[in-house]
Amino acid sequence: MTDPAALPGPTSDQASGPTSGPSPDPLRARIGAICAAMPGAVLEHPWDGGHDAWKLGGKIFALVGARGTHVSVKTDSPETAAMLIEAGLAARAPYLHRSWVAVPLGAAEDELAHRVRVSWRLIRAGLPKRLQAGLPEAP
Repeated sequence: MTDPAALPGPTSDQASGPTSGPSPDPLRARIGAICAAMPGAVLEHPWDGGHDAWKLGGKIFALVGARGTHVSVKTDSPETAAMLIEAGLAARAPYLHRSWVAVPLGAAEDELAHRVRVSWRLIRAGLPKRLQAGLPEAP
């Protein structure tokens, strides 16, 4: 199992110093902007320690841990998650089902946005029809 912190992060010009990693605040803001753009997205902090849980209809579609190094998102299957992990694009999301992956916040913007959209769509599809009816499709 790959540790999310061991995934490739941002390039050196995105780092906060020559030997330090990226500052978590701009990265957290980056994923926050992507998640906030999703229709019906609500940010909650259900646990102590600075976790950002982005929810749709009360269900989490994106989760940023207290360390702020990755975002955990749902994939369509454990097989898809395994493929992303084997390709080095993600790691196993700690504490979550095998269909969830941890994508480093330093990943390319389009990759982060795509993974969040896929997760949002999967969560939306699992909501009761009455809740789905009140939500637009993902952008």
